[in-house]
Amino acid sequence: MLVLSRRLGESVVIGDDIVISVLEVRGDVVRIGVDAPRSVQVRRQELVEEVAATNKSAASPPPAAVADLSRLVGKGPAGPTADPTP
Repeated sequence: MLVLSRRLGESVVIGDDIVISVLEVRGDVVRIGVDAPRSVQVRRQELVEEVAATNKSAASPPPAAVADLSRLVGKGPAGPTADPTP
């Protein structure tokens, strides 16, 4: 990790087309601006982590929910023990 010190109004350039600027410093809060092409996704880390956790939770339903769904799917109109051949 590269660690830099910047003052108000100073910037850091990443590659050819990404500029990060210090806009405001107030106590322990620093406001930054990110100027990047629309094709570059810029997100706050805590939101990326929250979305990842939500996706993982949605992809891993509780066992009771899986059992309930399995029971419902297994009970087609003819019942779970019906012979599918005529």
